[in-house]
Amino acid sequence: MRAVWLREFGGPEALVPGPAPDPRPGPGQVLIDVAHANITFVETQQRSGRPGPFRVTPPLIPGNGVGGVITAVGADVDPALTGRRVVSATGGSGGYAERAAVDASAPFEVPDGLALDAAVALLADGRTATMLVEAVGVRPGDRVLVEAAAGGVGSLLVQLTARAGARVIGVAGGPRKVDLLPGLGAELAVDYRVPGWADRIREAVGGIDVVLDGVGGAVARTAFELLTPGGRMVSFGLASGEWSPVSPEDAAARQVTLVRPEVPPARLRAYTSQALADAAAGRLRPLIGQRFPLERAADAHAAIESRATVGKTLLDVS
Repeated sequence: MRAVWLREFGGPEALVPGPAPDPRPGPGQVLIDVAHANITFVETQQRSGRPGPFRVTPPLIPGNGVGGVITAVGADVDPALTGRRVVSATGGSGGYAERAAVDASAPFEVPDGLALDAAVALLADGRTATMLVEAVGVRPGDRVLVEAAAGGVGSLLVQLTARAGARVIGVAGGPRKVDLLPGLGAELAVDYRVPGWADRIREAVGGIDVVLDGVGGAVARTAFELLTPGGRMVSFGLASGEWSPVSPEDAAARQVTLVRPEVPPARLRAYTSQALADAAAGRLRPLIGQRFPLERAADAHAAIESRATVGKTLLDVS
């Protein structure tokens, strides 16, 4: 089968197309013919060899999320699963390929009426966004600042918080990204690359009740300073290259809560199912900003790292 290999750490060029053995479903597994593969920012860090909790060991086929059709099942698996459209995590690797064998309990069936590419875009990001909104307890009337608001998770957070009745302030880097935010539900769209961006928010809405931090670094610190006493902040990304520098002591001094979600696996599955159901019902729309053929996985990684992407980036496999 066709696949993309990471044989040694490096830049995007370390992702090299090449053949791989066809996987076979073992006992308790299913085989998925992959139509689309999900790409996450974490995978760009894994490729570069950056230390972290999700570090990988080459050689391997990267990718932890796929969507396609179950074409075969292993021993002790219901053969009725064959032919179902599903999205699934792969266990940490093996996603950038034409086929993937996964545990039979891993896939989610894609609801009728939801396109397979949209479901793949929601597999990781929909779960994360749904979890974060519940974790911080967004309430009607809350002034919610969403960082990286034109990204895969951020674009969903804008929609979910607006649907919850919040006043949404979307923050993104560059005019192209900022221009997308009102259409997603943001009351105010702000470019954090423009000096004085926080002052513009203060003038428009006063303080902030909730910060959903997807950038980290200096942007996270500035957003934190906008929080009013009783506010909540949760970090979900580091688009700047570093996590939020805000400490528990900083939060206590300002009477702000730093939310650290701890969610059991069963609850995570429930969040994924909820995101897929919301999308099928038209309540949530993933923003697929760019897509690349499988063989151009290196170009996809380069685009993400250059901050040139909006929304979700997918690999089209078939």
